[in-house]
Amino acid sequence: MRNPKSKIQNPKLRVAVLGAGNGGHAMAGQLALKGLPVKVYNKFEEEIVHLRERGGVALEGVVEGFGPLDLVTTDIAPVVADADVIMVVVPAFVHRFMAEVCAPHLRDGQIVVLNPGRTGGALEFSNVLKEKGVEARVLIAEAQTLIYACRISGPARVDIKGIKRGVRLAALPATDTGQVLETVSRLYPEFVPAANVLETSLDNIGAVFHPSTVVLNTNRIEAGEDFDFYQGMTPTVTHFLEAIDKERLAVAQAFGVGTESAKDWLLRTYEGVLGDTLYERIQSTEAYHGLKAPKTLNVRYITEDVPTGLVPIASLGELAGVPTPACRAIVDVCCVLFDRDFWQEGRNVKNLGLAGMSVDEIVALVEGR
Repeated sequence: MRNPKSKIQNPKLRVAVLGAGNGGHAMAGQLALKGLPVKVYNKFEEEIVHLRERGGVALEGVVEGFGPLDLVTTDIAPVVADADVIMVVVPAFVHRFMAEVCAPHLRDGQIVVLNPGRTGGALEFSNVLKEKGVEARVLIAEAQTLIYACRISGPARVDIKGIKRGVRLAALPATDTGQVLETVSRLYPEFVPAANVLETSLDNIGAVFHPSTVVLNTNRIEAGEDFDFYQGMTPTVTHFLEAIDKERLAVAQAFGVGTESAKDWLLRTYEGVLGDTLYERIQSTEAYHGLKAPKTLNVRYITEDVPTGLVPIASLGELAGVPTPACRAIVDVCCVLFDRDFWQEGRNVKNLGLAGMSVDEIVALVEGR
């Protein structure tokens, strides 16, 4: 069903979109199409030149129209300073940078939403603001996943293949979640409350789907084979994804978090999903059709989903005494393939400011008790 011009009731709500990738194009374009004043910041000029030249984003797919943007710039100050809601739509490994550049311009009452936080995003963002001495009372939240399935389809143009239903969102601490949702649900009624940021963080389905599929299709990717990424999740690959998923669920259970399996998440999130198994449900998800596999291993499915997905899941598992051999196997392989120490550079409990804390202490922290 197409939704080209569903207007926001309060057009004075000012939105900053940080990032101009696939998700940034979709979010900025659709929110502008709804009648909101939207400003876009991106670090790299070459990624926004067409947005500036054309004055906005053309949308196609399940949303059609043109979203005019108020400002597109590499200067973050005018984008953040007067925004009511700051939507961070960048790879999770850029969250630290975004927190650093936002820090001087934040003011009381602003809402920052990480789209998505991956695992530990809100914790990291909050820690950086503390490191920078930010005294403004800023509400920080993270979404469980990016609300769109989308791809840039041309200059200043994005193809929105699907919009997820019931995307969970939580603030840090959870006592702020209601206040955040009161505002952001006017942008996206699809957002629903999560118990806390451990729930959104440990509901990281990207960490389940992406890294293992890349690693187990390495030869196809390096050979430049043209195939749909999600159709590369063959029955055997999907069996391994289920092992990753079971470990994620076990870690969540140790922290008292009620997460759902990847199989059930697909059924809840997308319309028209069929089948009983994870493999069947992935293959029947229409929003995944046509999403091509990368042509290189140096892709966000590794560089983002390993250090900000599998590493913190395994690290939290170690803290809670939950074994995660499948997660660790993929991280270890990626460390060798990329000649990088993802264990140290990723979001481990030390980098998230959780070292030395017990499970109960971490739960109290995220809940605001």
